[in-house]
Amino acid sequence: MPRILYIDDDFANRLLVKRILASEGFEMDEADNARDGITMATANPPDLILMDIAMPDMNGLEATNRIRAIPAISDMTIIALTANAMQGDKEMILEAGCDGYISKPIEVDTFVEQLTQYL
Repeated sequence: MPRILYIDDDFANRLLVKRILASEGFEMDEADNARDGITMATANPPDLILMDIAMPDMNGLEATNRIRAIPAISDMTIIALTANAMQGDKEMILEAGCDGYISKPIEVDTFVEQLTQYL
């Protein structure tokens, strides 16, 4: 099964996503900050990264740019999973280098289906 790295500073968000993915047979690694997430992605590249955008240490857009600058993982699929859902946010996030966008709160019934279109 695919392995997903979820980078988000909010424990409750990570727990919910982990439960959903586990119920569908996915493996999930998690990082509670962008710097650790980049390190984890480099050391053991996942099949897909879920990236929160608003994090205190480094925002998800900067983290995405840093991942894109690492040759070994520059083509990694990165999906923004974010509460940034104002008009124009999706376009800005995609222009910044994310391959996809899923807004929070997630739709539990369709979340896995949304992810599998990127795998």
